[in-house]
Amino acid sequence: MFNSHFEVVAIGKVESPLVDRDSAPKQGFEGSPDAWLVFDPIVIEGLDGLQPGNQVIVLTWLDRAERDVLRVHPRDDINNPQRGVFSTRSADRPNPIGLHVVEILSIESGKVQVRNLEALNGTPILDVKPLLAYEQSQ
Repeated sequence: MFNSHFEVVAIGKVESPLVDRDSAPKQGFEGSPDAWLVFDPIVIEGLDGLQPGNQVIVLTWLDRAERDVLRVHPRDDINNPQRGVFSTRSADRPNPIGLHVVEILSIESGKVQVRNLEALNGTPILDVKPLLAYEQSQ
């Protein structure tokens, strides 16, 4: 294995009614409740420019994932043949980074309310990036 190590610092955490991994939706658009992204005060200035209605990508550290898993049954369904984790959206993987496309509902002093986030309560937030629409020029 490569011997490169990186230090990543959480910039906030998720506040959500989702607390149980087994009952959480697999993807945010599959019925996840609205949730809050709560940011460390030191990074609040970085929220400037975000607005309700924006879609953003939230990167999280899936802290309850198993890190020694390389093959899974997609969607945790044993009827699906096993595949390598890098061809799935499984939380269990060597570096359990979550990638979530969400819509901003509101912003209140260091907190951003979002729709379509399937992350569990307390999940560390690593970064937020705008979702850019791909435009083909002709």
